Amino acid sequence: MNDLKEEVIKFTQKLNSTNLSPLRSGNVSVRTTKDGVEGFLITPSGKKYETLKTEDIVFLELKKEYDLLKMFNSSLNPSSEWRFHQDIYLKKKEAKAIVHAHSPHATAVSAHGKEIPAFHYMVALAGGDDIKCAEYGTFGTKELSKNILNALEKRKACLMSNHGQVAFGLNLKQAFELAEEVENICHQYIIALKLGQPKILSFAEMQKILEKIKNYKKG
Repeated sequence: MNDLKEEVIKFTQKLNSTNLSPLRSGNVSVRTTKDGVEGFLITPSGKKYETLKTEDIVFLELKKEYDLLKMFNSSLNPSSEWRFHQDIYLKKKEAKAIVHAHSPHATAVSAHGKEIPAFHYMVALAGGDDIKCAEYGTFGTKELSKNILNALEKRKACLMSNHGQVAFGLNLKQAFELAEEVENICHQYIIALKLGQPKILSFAEMQKILEKIKNYKKG
């Protein structure tokens, strides 16, 4: 399990080095098992990423109802966003790793509560013909978790209103790269809006793209 913890640390530190999520913002998790119990490893709350050690990475059970007060009075110190990680894993069997980031351009778009329409065919990488923006909810709450799951319906990534973005994949590399793609798409969308309302690809065209993109990035 230490190897998996090291991988979590690697991609968490990459949040900072790529400026995908500056300072202590964002979090990373990966699905795993411990002593036969399904769960996930997740980054701790409030730690500087460059100081992370394997013992800082927290294992949480997938189907356990955690009492917040007991959790924070114990040795457990998971990210304050652990709840939506747990709920995504419970709802999305294909989700094996999750990256949540306060990336600059995705956060800027989310501050307007905007979804990303099909102004560029690459929005299909997130799984649909647009990238949804989850309604606002206070961080760490069931409300936020529910809103994220709604926005992830038939999708692998979404924006989070007044907050940032979240993406999942079959592994940490894939989840991280999708988060980078979402950030890049948001940057392009902001630039496009400066010139006026961009042309939006049709629903029919996006269905063709979604079919073609299934074999994209297999390597």
